[in-house]
Amino acid sequence: MKDFFNTAALSDNPLSVLGDFLNNEAGNEAAGKFDEMRFVGYVLEAGYDKATIITSDPFKVAVGGVPRNSLLIMVPAILDGQLPPHFTLLRVLESAPTPLARDVQQTYFELQKKSMPELDIFTQSELQWGALKTEVLGMFYPNPDKRKEVEFSGDLNNFVSAHKYMVYAPTDPLLDLIVNCLVPTDHRFAMGKLRLTENRLPLPTKNLPNVDVNVSTDDFRGARTAMFGKTRLGKSNIVKLIAQSLIETYASENSVGQLIFDINGEYANDNPQDNNSSLKSAYSDRCTVYALTKKESTDSKQLKLNFYEQPTSAKSVIDELLGLDNITSNYVKSFMSVQLPSIVDISSMESVGDKVRAVRKIQCFWAILSEAGFDAKEEDLRIKAPSAYPNPSVRAFNPGFNEKLREAAYAESDSVPPAPTTLRGMVNEFKIINTYRHNNASSEHFNEMDADLAYLMEFLLPRSGSGPSIITSYRKYHDKQAGDFINEILGLLDKGQTVILDLGNAEPSLVTYFSDSLSKAVFNHQVDKFSNNKLGDHFVQLYFEEAHNLFPNSSKDVTTIYNRFAKEGAKYHIGMVYSTQSPTTVSKDLLAQTENFFIAHLSSRDEVEALAKLNIAYESLRADILSAKKPGYVRMLTRSHRFAIPVQAKKFEPTKSQETE
Repeated sequence: MKDFFNTAALSDNPLSVLGDFLNNEAGNEAAGKFDEMRFVGYVLEAGYDKATIITSDPFKVAVGGVPRNSLLIMVPAILDGQLPPHFTLLRVLESAPTPLARDVQQTYFELQKKSMPELDIFTQSELQWGALKTEVLGMFYPNPDKRKEVEFSGDLNNFVSAHKYMVYAPTDPLLDLIVNCLVPTDHRFAMGKLRLTENRLPLPTKNLPNVDVNVSTDDFRGARTAMFGKTRLGKSNIVKLIAQSLIETYASENSVGQLIFDINGEYANDNPQDNNSSLKSAYSDRCTVYALTKKESTDSKQLKLNFYEQPTSAKSVIDELLGLDNITSNYVKSFMSVQLPSIVDISSMESVGDKVRAVRKIQCFWAILSEAGFDAKEEDLRIKAPSAYPNPSVRAFNPGFNEKLREAAYAESDSVPPAPTTLRGMVNEFKIINTYRHNNASSEHFNEMDADLAYLMEFLLPRSGSGPSIITSYRKYHDKQAGDFINEILGLLDKGQTVILDLGNAEPSLVTYFSDSLSKAVFNHQVDKFSNNKLGDHFVQLYFEEAHNLFPNSSKDVTTIYNRFAKEGAKYHIGMVYSTQSPTTVSKDLLAQTENFFIAHLSSRDEVEALAKLNIAYESLRADILSAKKPGYVRMLTRSHRFAIPVQAKKFEPTKSQETE
């Protein structure tokens, strides 16, 4: 009667599969169906952290083999109703010596000496026994407060004599419980299949496990997720799966915007060579691509700057490219030292003198761009030009030099022309003023000239050198039709869109520029929403590849935007997914804050040791990480999982419903 009530009380608890499993084992044993049993062996030695089990060849063959890192369950030999159904989870580490190990070795030695072709039945019985060392991962038992749920603890409340336990290889239903019962049922997503070992050779009539491994997309939202492993082992495929899970889970809520820095163009564009679909083609209505170089097969917006309307950003790009080209002329270095104000900043300046100097610098920068062949929409510039002068007629293309300076500069001309009203006229004005400055450097007209303006004018018309023609090749990054893509992207993220920056074939400096500028914009945008209590349930997820370039371990500057992501991102609902080949190259601050890990093959023992020190969950998996090289085979640890799960990630592909749209 006691067993009946206990069984009835747990009939709707997931742990009821344990009762079904043990009943089936008892039935097979009673019927003599030993080949169908899942019994592996007995416990030789039990402890809080480790357990040694004894097993035999027939037991191992009957369960389809017991490879290293496989999962076993240890249950009391008799569940007499005093405790609810529960089991201890073990992970197989390696073989262990038995008390008779030396005797067995002596027997083998003698047999080999005699070259006996056959073993008698009694000798076989003696030699087929062995021992396995296992790690105690924790215990599964009914949640004391919630009858329908399972609870997991990473420790044991007690253990008794070893002979009171039996060890089994779990069936698929039990493996499903072990792998997935801790994952919330809401917002679940199948990441792949459970794969206990790289070797997939099945024993005759024995099937390999067929168990889905689920994750909760809530574990990635607003959290930090790391991908470590050698190249070509499927890290990008897993990134696509994570992005896909967030797209599908929150599509109706529009509560998660994603920004992917696609340095190889694989998330924005299909790759027929590898038969890989892109996120853009799979979810065209949910993804927007910004590309430096437009691909014919991909609908995208231009990831370009209007160098005239965004002078601060444009100047930064030019400086980066000049540095990359290693141009060392003094006048070029002086030009690179100039910091341009933004057009928006000028309006907030209180001093008219400050405004005048700021406007002139922007106008001279415009003149440089025009001389270098950057096309412009003059009417738009005329409207958007910053105003600095009391006289409203002094606008757009008039630098506003005083009349005495203009008269002196145009002294050799027949007359002093009117102030310029066109871009071309402004270019000529700056050239003439700078020519006069070359010949009259000590003139009182230049005593108070801003040094930055002098550097800009010298670059426009140097005493010797190529001047603006140096930057002509950078025109490919400019487009006069380009809008304010940063604000456009922030708006898309707020609407729950996935924005992919196709930076394939871009100069490293451009990749750095776009990564930095957009990262800062996203961070400041989220901080502003936080300060105004407008974050709500909205999150932004950022994806970075080659993370060692952005989060270097050697960096002592803890104020970079990426360090702020690592330390403060969660508070502002900013999550990150970052990937690189080795954990030791990444900032320790970021690693310490990372919640989710996907670990593929690593070939360096030092890297694996560092990983094990970083997260104890990978301590027992070091040998597996070093040896297993199958693409997509990773050891996954998320916020919902209490121990690392070996999983063969599925190949990214759009869902059937998406394919039919």
